[in-house]
Amino acid sequence: MILKNKKQDTGYWIPDARWGNLKVLASCFLLLVTFNFATCKYGFKDTAPIPEEVKTFRVNYFENKADYKNPQLSPQLTEKLKQKIIGTTRLRQTNDDDAHYDISGYVSRYYTSTTGISGNNTTLNRLTAEFHLVFKNTLDEKKSFEADVTYSVDFDANLSLSQVEQSKGDDIAKNLTDAIFNKIFSNW
Repeated sequence: MILKNKKQDTGYWIPDARWGNLKVLASCFLLLVTFNFATCKYGFKDTAPIPEEVKTFRVNYFENKADYKNPQLSPQLTEKLKQKIIGTTRLRQTNDDDAHYDISGYVSRYYTSTTGISGNNTTLNRLTAEFHLVFKNTLDEKKSFEADVTYSVDFDANLSLSQVEQSKGDDIAKNLTDAIFNKIFSNW
C-alpha cells in the first residue's frame, strides 16, 4: 500500500510517514556530525613565564601587622607559598640574600564587617584578610613590584570569630596564597 500526501481541510500539506522518519534520521545524523566535530578548547597560558636565568627564590617570613592578629595566618601563608612555588615551578628554594626572586610581605588587615541585616538583627558577617606583597626580582629590577591582595569569606552572624577561623582558616590561607602566587607568576 502506498501512502500519498494528502491535503486536509486546513490547507496544510501533511507528508507521509516515510518522509517524517527520513527527516528524523537526517536530523539525528546532522546532530551527530556536528557534535562529533565541534570541539571547545580552552586553556590558561601563563602571561609572564619565568625566564630561564631565574633559578632560585626566597620567601621571607610574612609578618602580621594587622590590628587583630590571627596567630596561625602568617606562618600558614609563609609555608603554603613556599610549597606552592616548589610544587608548581622549576625554581629552587634558597635562604640566601642573592635569591633571584625575593618575596616578602605582611598581613596588613584582618577584620570582620556586617554584610547582611534582617530587621534589627545581623544575619551575615564577612571576615576579610588583606596581604601586602613585596616582590623583588634581583635580575631585573624593573619587574619588582608591591601589590595588595585580599580574600573575604562570609559567615553566619551567630558564629564567633574563633569558630569561623577554625572552620575557614585553611580556606583563607589557601586562597590568599593562590592570590599571592598568581600576582607573582601569572601577572593576574
